Amino acid sequence: MSPVFPTVREVLALDPVRHGAPRLVAGEGGLDRHVRWVHVAEVPDIATLLGGGELVLTTGIGLPADDAGVRAFIGDLADVGVSGLVVELGRRYVSAVPRVMAAAAERRGLPLVELRRAIPFVRITEAVHALIVDAQLTELRATEEIHQRFTELSVEGAGPAEVIRQAAELSGCPVVLENLSRQVLAYDPAGESAELLLDGWELHSRRIRPAGRTAYHADSGWLVTTVGARGEDWGRLLLRWPGGGDLAGAGPGARPAGDPPTRLTILVERAASTLALGRLIRRDVEGLERQIHRTLLTALLDHSRPVDEVALRAKALGVTLERRHLVGVVVRHRADEPEDAPPGEGGLPAETPAAGPARLRDLAEAVGQALREAKLIALTSAVDDQAVGALVVLPDPAAEERALLAFATALRRLRDEATAARPTAGRAGAVIVAAGAGVGSLREAGRSLVEARQIADAARRDRRDLPIVRLPQVGLTGLLHLLRDEPRVQTFVERELGALLAHDAQHPREQLLGTLRAYLDQGRNKSAAAGAAHLSRPAFYERLARIARILDADLNSVETCLSLHVALLALDAIRTP
Repeated sequence: MSPVFPTVREVLALDPVRHGAPRLVAGEGGLDRHVRWVHVAEVPDIATLLGGGELVLTTGIGLPADDAGVRAFIGDLADVGVSGLVVELGRRYVSAVPRVMAAAAERRGLPLVELRRAIPFVRITEAVHALIVDAQLTELRATEEIHQRFTELSVEGAGPAEVIRQAAELSGCPVVLENLSRQVLAYDPAGESAELLLDGWELHSRRIRPAGRTAYHADSGWLVTTVGARGEDWGRLLLRWPGGGDLAGAGPGARPAGDPPTRLTILVERAASTLALGRLIRRDVEGLERQIHRTLLTALLDHSRPVDEVALRAKALGVTLERRHLVGVVVRHRADEPEDAPPGEGGLPAETPAAGPARLRDLAEAVGQALREAKLIALTSAVDDQAVGALVVLPDPAAEERALLAFATALRRLRDEATAARPTAGRAGAVIVAAGAGVGSLREAGRSLVEARQIADAARRDRRDLPIVRLPQVGLTGLLHLLRDEPRVQTFVERELGALLAHDAQHPREQLLGTLRAYLDQGRNKSAAAGAAHLSRPAFYERLARIARILDADLNSVETCLSLHVALLALDAIRTP
């Protein structure tokens, strides 16, 4: 029952009830039961008319006279789930309720209260029902505020951090946003310890398995809803109510204090909807010419416009794309470069909100200047918040390597000059120049641009000083790192390794994932893998057998092991910050 209803303990503290001089006779352990309604009854078979959650008031004049009848009356009330029984003394029972009644109520954990002073029952019902209605109105007002707040966030295009902060503020509870691989994307501890909240998060999160898209997991105390849009789920939003369970850092026997109120379910669902909508919204403000360049590049990337229209509009800009050799190029900063832009025109401080766009604008201008110095024609524009793309137009394939090298050399020189010209601003930043495969048709240009963007992202942490990075140089690990935020990759990892990860979460001392890793890294050589895992061969073989059972997989199958190995590499990429 929702905590919006008052408890028996709270009802007994109301003034009209206190005027009746109440005394608890039995069932102290049930005082925190919620009271859904108050019902006055003077017949022994009233239980058949109740639905549970009622506080029953009676003078006892119609109750059975024999002990067996009294026990049956108490048993029927307990079975139907009433919150408690209040008996007014003076009519049927003069000084106290019968001992058999008290014993039966204590045995069933049913709160039994004597009113030692007569009071009109209507005063009690009015007071309790007013309390219930007021609590429900408060809940409705809170729900209305939730809808209004998240509607405003959606309209403003608020980021995940702000949505999570507002959810924590409205609920007063810790809130965590994670992806499908249980990696934390954003969180707000709501004033609690962030270290305790996030310590061992992936392990703890895998234990939270609620039934349904939005559900409460009572064992851990987390209210969970799935986040996604357009049929594609990409994460989970979790709200802890109100504490307790393993994730709160409490003892293993701790439990949350009741189910969360309906408004919190509404809150997490509205927050999840706002997050999903925000992921679909992209904002960008550019000059008209650059915006047209970006529109054309985007059209080639996502095939949103006919190729003939793209060619016509590009020709109007002075870029002829037909019957040319085309190469997609993407330039981006390396992963270890600071995201803050150095001061630009007017001495813009790096810490200002405009620093990121300014840094991207500087990179776009450098790319444009390098293309001009290399005497190359191209469509060029920012393709996302971190990278600049270009579709380079060449007369024939033979000019490709020479032209790209000239561009990369000019870009590096411009970046070095920028650093020398503004020594107090810091380094202009090392960049990656990634190129896709050259194509001979505008219809294939999108593929070259997509490949270049994938290569640039995959090579972010490559320490080699390569003037131009091409696809053969990034390898499978790089591509998996690129695709680590892709829900389908995360779903693949969960499908292949989820059962084993869940087992390790429940048995942290075993860590069978390491055994599987050793086996696959050693090319399925069991003896070598046992040595690498520092286990005896019998112990290693027994672990492999358990892994096979858990995953329901044939570890002697090359195809199965290949799939598991790719899943392990993808898991490593997902876990890498």
